[in-house]
Amino acid sequence: MVKSTGIYTGGLNCQLTHGPSGRVIETDAPTDNHGRGAAFSPTDLTAASLASCMVTTMGIVAKLKLNCDVPGIRWEVTKEMSADKPRRIVRLAVEIWLPFPKSKDPEGILEQAALNCPVAQSLHPSVEKPVTFHWAE
Repeated sequence: MVKSTGIYTGGLNCQLTHGPSGRVIETDAPTDNHGRGAAFSPTDLTAASLASCMVTTMGIVAKLKLNCDVPGIRWEVTKEMSADKPRRIVRLAVEIWLPFPKSKDPEGILEQAALNCPVAQSLHPSVEKPVTFHWAE
């Protein structure tokens, strides 16, 4: 079990502290919801968490099943919020660029790992989560 703590610092900002490491990040409300957009919003963190979880899970599976590391994988995630109430995430579109050819993973182990990462499995089923994988030639 991992514990984190936080404090609302005012002005629609929060400070979050990761218990085990003591590392601190800040959040700010987005500009389309009364904030300044000066930092990740809570929903931005959800989007970033999905993509980083996908790639981290790919790294774990690469190590355990393909006996290799996969540095250089990069991603982009686009978050879309609802137009109606209640305000919520409706779509998280992820693109992942792999710096090696698909022949390194002919059985699709890495793609399956990404699609089944813990964050993807934890999000509400109504959140669309399209993923595009770009393999090097």
